[in-house]
Amino acid sequence: MPAWIFVNRSLALGKIRCFGFDMDYTLAAYGSPAYEALTFELLLERLVCIGYPHEILRYTYDPTFPTRGLVFDALYGNLLKVDAHGNVLLGAYGFTFLSEAEIWSFYPSKFIQRDDLQCFYILNMLFNLPETYLYACLVDFFSGCSRYTNCDTGYQHGNLFMSFRSLFQDVTDAMNNIHRSGCLKEKTLEDLENYVEKDPRLPILLGKMKEVGKVFLATNSSYNYTNAIMTYLFSISEAEASGRPWRSYFDLIVVDTQKPHFFAEGVVLRQVNTDSGKLHVGTYTGPHQHCAVYSGGSSDMVCELLGVRGKDILYIFGDHIFGDILKSKKRQGWRTCLVVPELSWELDIWAQEKERLEELKRLDTHLADIYQHMDGSSCELQVINFTKREIQMPHESVVEQEQANLDSASCLLSCNQRSLPAKSCLSAI
Repeated sequence: MPAWIFVNRSLALGKIRCFGFDMDYTLAAYGSPAYEALTFELLLERLVCIGYPHEILRYTYDPTFPTRGLVFDALYGNLLKVDAHGNVLLGAYGFTFLSEAEIWSFYPSKFIQRDDLQCFYILNMLFNLPETYLYACLVDFFSGCSRYTNCDTGYQHGNLFMSFRSLFQDVTDAMNNIHRSGCLKEKTLEDLENYVEKDPRLPILLGKMKEVGKVFLATNSSYNYTNAIMTYLFSISEAEASGRPWRSYFDLIVVDTQKPHFFAEGVVLRQVNTDSGKLHVGTYTGPHQHCAVYSGGSSDMVCELLGVRGKDILYIFGDHIFGDILKSKKRQGWRTCLVVPELSWELDIWAQEKERLEELKRLDTHLADIYQHMDGSSCELQVINFTKREIQMPHESVVEQEQANLDSASCLLSCNQRSLPAKSCLSAI
């Protein structure tokens, strides 16, 4: 599949002196849907451990339902697809999709304040996909369970009330727990071939970048986990793995960065013992040591250790859009490059429907010309109606074809209601 690069502002690569990489979902691409399914199973087990009914274990992960960028309404329990302006495009309560009238009743003018963080939570990371599906599963379960009474903002069980906000918090805490406890990473390391995708071009890419500038790695993961993942990614062949360790491809390696704090005040910078993975006591204050590994720190310290300024850096990442893009650009002026795996699917659809899109564009222009020359005595109404029908026909045929091929309850949240003509296939980020 061809790779595409989109630029939303001019960038002179000749002026870039330093290339930075995140690891998770950037250098290390986690296998989908196997990795999300593993995370989903661990989340279910964690919720059962803290008291949730064992019946929820019957749910299995469905990768066709969630997409990155959905909004969870912690007041009413709905999952929403919302555009950049706050307009609600689609909504689902569990696996039941809201009608137009229901959306209007919940959200007047079909509009929400996206920045109201007390009610609305944007699930914008790839790590959020299992959580997103789990919210739908839990709402589906409690809504259909006879032991619980449905309320507007949650569920009642005897004298106990479970709000959608507390449900959201339980899932968030469970996600944090499986990350902090290391159980997700342990399971990942047990079967790297299944959960992590290996690309033989990775050493070539980093080698060429290192020829023209400095290269660094800044990841939230611990050194032991980073070392295991990166060793696997660079073990393309036994000769290459033994001849050049992965750390030699980087001028600076920083683990445990705690982004987005890394782009603000940061944390204490410490040096890592690469033999044991343990941290040296005290704050590191010396000069940069080649192939050394550091823990914590801040983006300011990266610039200082590498001797570069913010605009000298192109930072490449693939997961946390707001935490990495906005923080790195606003506070440091770093150039950013976002890896978006979902776009490959959308580009395939665009290529398949390119001729139809061009025909729609031609008809739209023709309709505009007719309206431009109309007056009160014009007899162009029949031509206008015919042209409108021509515009509707390709759109309707695509929708009908997609609805015939897809389960109507499985992937409506993965569609973009404002995309034409392939509206039931394009996912929004």
